[in-house]
Amino acid sequence: MHRTHITPQIRSEALELSLLRDIPTADKSSRKEMVAHTSGEPITSFEGTSNPYVDYHRNDVLLSLQHMRSDGADEMTFIVETQVTELLLKATHFELANVVHSVRNDDVRAALVRLPRVTLLIEQIRDTWQVLSTITPHGFSEFRDHLGISSGQQSYMYRHVELILGNKNATLARAHENNPDVWPALEAALNGPSLWDEVTELLKRRGHLTDSDGYDQDYAAPYEERPEVRRAWREIYQQADIDDDLYLLGEALITVATAFTQYRWNHFIGVQRILGLKPGSGGSAGVGWLRGITEHRFFPELWTIRTGLG
Repeated sequence: MHRTHITPQIRSEALELSLLRDIPTADKSSRKEMVAHTSGEPITSFEGTSNPYVDYHRNDVLLSLQHMRSDGADEMTFIVETQVTELLLKATHFELANVVHSVRNDDVRAALVRLPRVTLLIEQIRDTWQVLSTITPHGFSEFRDHLGISSGQQSYMYRHVELILGNKNATLARAHENNPDVWPALEAALNGPSLWDEVTELLKRRGHLTDSDGYDQDYAAPYEERPEVRRAWREIYQQADIDDDLYLLGEALITVATAFTQYRWNHFIGVQRILGLKPGSGGSAGVGWLRGITEHRFFPELWTIRTGLG
């Protein structure tokens, strides 16, 4: 069986190992024996003070992290949905890191297997705003002051996803420069190639771009659309073939980008519904700042070529 693997970039091994509990492994044979022993009924008796499900997932830790700081009725939902978003961002980044690994190693097929999962994860993040948008302005005001200056823009996992997709913003990334557990990996992501940079290198290896098309790339700088990359993708799309893995890759990437844009829009509308035109908690102008972000597009050449197709 063909497998792909890449070590997650964000990993605090000291912390993870301190929380890890060993559980016995099982296999097909032992599971069959266990069913015969229990007559098909769930196991309900365990030694010690826990059970294997809790020990594997560490739900005792996970479910102890929702600390309400006010008497606001909506605060628990706000905390849980925000933490769900962080978990989904971690899963999204893990999958994208594997996609980068596959593209870098010319394994487009493996990338095409993972990208639909990336899209679904981003859609789950997008849909958290269906729940968050049920919080009323009054409900939010009951606990907003307890947030202080905390803001979703301070999420380092969100920043990792933006960086790996190609939206490089050194100023926002450096908001984590004071955190020695987080900054080294973020700095490496800021100064390293994004998924889109790796795809562009793939086009070069496939002969769609030449060395003369290259230039000294400052990976930490905001990405600017490149005419030669636009030309290469136009040619790929003009000869679109269902068996062309580059064409399929382009469509999978723009599907990911579309889902992320929808998430940004839901975020913008949700915040406007709750806050109106009030300033944001973390120093931004609130919806005024979020509105501008909705105009950004990952993989811009895949968007601009569409005007001249058909």
